[in-house]
Amino acid sequence: MLHNLHRMLAPAVMERLTLLLNHVLGSEAVATERLLPHAGKTLQIEAAGWPALLPPLPRLAWQVTPAGLLEWGGEQGTADPELRLRVLADNPALLAARLAGGEMPAVEIAGDAAFAADANWLMQNLRWDLAADLERVLPAPLAAALVAAGAGFKRALGAAVQGLATLRGRWPGRAGG
Repeated sequence: MLHNLHRMLAPAVMERLTLLLNHVLGSEAVATERLLPHAGKTLQIEAAGWPALLPPLPRLAWQVTPAGLLEWGGEQGTADPELRLRVLADNPALLAARLAGGEMPAVEIAGDAAFAADANWLMQNLRWDLAADLERVLPAPLAAALVAAGAGFKRALGAAVQGLATLRGRWPGRAGG
């Protein structure tokens, strides 16, 4: 049943994720300018080691449009993407916590070197201006308070992840501990 629900929801989630990515890309002209030379090329993210007990991830592949934005390739997508980014995802909860804490995961890159350089620049420099988006729909003081609360949560989550990593390294019976 979980897999059937996943099949129904995954495309909608991927379409919303693509809208969010394009919103972030479109908010910075330099981002779309960096993607323009790669129009028609496909970038695929592979989640290595994804647990078999969890529903499989949808195909994480996007084609760069002539406008320098992204279009999700659907479940089928293209057979041979020009750029593959491989991320270790054997512990999805830890990966999500680290991402939420602002930590970029280690990424193995294969494919078009110029495309990889521009994708890396985007990952390192592009940020979602959540405060500006919230101020469009909420009063400025409330938007600022929500952003401050989120920043505090992000710091706390990052500290918790760091503490767990330290504890894990000290646990008896662990390699190196």
